Amino acid sequence: MTAVEDRIGEVFAAAGARGFLHAREIGVADAPEVAVGADDPVVLASVFKIPVAVAYAREVVAGRLDETGRTTVGARYRIGGIGTAGFADDVELSWRDVALQMLTVSDNAATDVLFHRVGQAAVDRVLADLGLTRTRILGCCEDLTASVLADLGAGPDDDFEAVLGSATPEQLWKLSVLDPERTTSSTPRETTRLLDAIWTDRAAEPEACERVRAIMARQVWPHRLSSGFPSGVRIAAKTGTLPAARNEAGVVSYPDGRRFAVAVFTLAHSLEERLPEVDASIGRTARLAVDHLRALTPEALERKETP
Repeated sequence: MTAVEDRIGEVFAAAGARGFLHAREIGVADAPEVAVGADDPVVLASVFKIPVAVAYAREVVAGRLDETGRTTVGARYRIGGIGTAGFADDVELSWRDVALQMLTVSDNAATDVLFHRVGQAAVDRVLADLGLTRTRILGCCEDLTASVLADLGAGPDDDFEAVLGSATPEQLWKLSVLDPERTTSSTPRETTRLLDAIWTDRAAEPEACERVRAIMARQVWPHRLSSGFPSGVRIAAKTGTLPAARNEAGVVSYPDGRRFAVAVFTLAHSLEERLPEVDASIGRTARLAVDHLRALTPEALERKETP
């Protein structure tokens, strides 16, 4: 490992977590990289919503989905939590606002409504078209919820929060959703490859990619990736959270035009609900990686190669 990769590993260890990271410059062939467990399988959690958004944007641009058309998020999807998932009543909104809810606040109910509209096959096509052979999406949020309930011996109609709250630590550590071999998963390297494709208009038509980029830039959470960078640096990203798992993948854009795809996945040694050091380690390690890559200007690389 390089010195920067060693330092990144130290940050994760000090935060009390295992960490996996990949970072590379956007749109640069054979770009230098920073890789810490970059090819290890990781649980995506809500980071899976990025390819769902690409599938949605493809449908819109192809004319198969009117983004101003309206849909209802009903009781089927309300399991508590952020956005419409925690609403007390049914809510009607446009498809583009459903997509906005999905990416900006990680609304699970909005995600599932959108996922069922575009379909598993459309999401799988995104992965296949980009050659993301180690990325798999096993349904949507309600499927992940169902797997948790089944693992804990509960039924589909049981209260999810109550079941989760009464589970023992031993039961939680054995959940399928924390095992990349049994749940929606990818690798940090494939995640940055997806981001690079979105930011270079290769994941879909340029208009579709711009839709995804614009929504990701409006994400509201500042405590992970964004915490490592000053306000003059733009962040477009998506978080993911499960018991012990805290992730974020996104693109860091500097005023000079350089852009970097960064994917950081962590698995804490604790099941505590609040682990601010682990959250902060995502921003710290991303900053270490990006600072290292920014120092590798063409001139610096040329000097390094000169005998």
